[in-house]
Order: sequence, then C-alpha cells, then structure tokens
Amino acid sequence: MTTHSSPAIEHHPDLAEMRSRFERATITPRAQATEALALLTGVYLAASPWIVGFHNLTTLTVCNLITGIAYCLLMGGLGSAYERTHAMAWAACAIGAFTIVSPWVVSGNVDTMRSVISNVIAGVIALCLGLAMAATSGDRGAGRARLRGGAM
Repeated sequence: MTTHSSPAIEHHPDLAEMRSRFERATITPRAQATEALALLTGVYLAASPWIVGFHNLTTLTVCNLITGIAYCLLMGGLGSAYERTHAMAWAACAIGAFTIVSPWVVSGNVDTMRSVISNVIAGVIALCLGLAMAATSGDRGAGRARLRGGAM
C-alpha cells in the first residue's frame, strides 16, 4: 500500500496567489471606501425607523433593524477576511433587494411615504455597494488565462 505525502493545500502556489490577489483587492481605496459606505448604510438601515419617524410601524421597524445589523455584519466581515468570504457579497445584494421591496412584503400596512422612500433609497445603495464589493476580486482574467494555458 502506498501512501502519498502530498503537501498541504494551504501551500499550493495557486492558492497562495489567489489569497494575495484578494488581499491586494481589499486594500485598495475603492474597496475600503465601499466597505465604509456599506457599514454606514447598514447602520442607517437599522436606525432608519427612528431617524425617519416610522418606528410605530413595528413589523417594518424590526425588519429594518435585523436587515441593517445583518448587512453591517456581512459587509464588515468582508474587509477582514475577503479571501474566504467574498461570495457573501451576494447575500448583501439580496439584503439590499429585500430592503427595496420590504415596505410591500412585510405584514401590516407599512407602506407609508416615509418608509417607502427611506427603504428604496437605502436598498438601492445597499444593493449597489454589495455589487461593487462582489466585483472587487482583483484580476480575475489572469487566473482564467493561466487555466487555459494562455499568456496575459
């Protein structure tokens, strides 16, 4: 019986290059600005019922509080460990899309002018920031060309 003493996957050159690429992508001013704006958007979303004045709409207040906290946690976690969590940016996009439609889908009559305008604007911003973070993954074309055996 033969045993293979293969090196650990953590030391594979492609994995090291990918981690380096993700690290370079997250230290750019664009990525840092995106993360900072996303955190501010999440904080606003969580506090918006009290800021805008629809905190008496309990279902939407709780919904915004939960989605705002979740958005902050997702986008905050991306900056610290982007090489392992970049796919979660799509979950942040889903939170942004849900925020847009939430005044019409949560229970109760919560689609007031204040709640709709606040949620649509915050949701569009959250969706755009999530898409920007999902697109921030460094030079993806280089990896594809190398897999095909082509040169850059």
